[in-house]
Amino acid sequence: MKTLVCRCEDVTLHELEAALDRGYRDIESVKRYTGFGTGWCQGKWCLALCARLVHERGGDVDKPITPRPPYHPISLSVLAGLDDLDLPGGGPHHGEDHDPKG
Repeated sequence: MKTLVCRCEDVTLHELEAALDRGYRDIESVKRYTGFGTGWCQGKWCLALCARLVHERGGDVDKPITPRPPYHPISLSVLAGLDDLDLPGGGPHHGEDHDPKG
């Protein structure tokens, strides 16, 4: 039976244990070896479980993992909601022949 410890990256308990058996003893090294915590949730769902498992098997979980930015870049205008305002010079219409008044 396959037991997932990270749903985003499909990392199994077996893979986590294999990393520890290969000598990866700290949480960051286990993350880099298995890929847990690198999916869409950036460890929000799996970090506590994986850290507990690493700790129970004698690993070091004192230092946090290194978070990474989202995989798909997002423009600041989208984050700020400027696209909704349909302003000239911003968002996806930038550089297109676009009349903001209709």
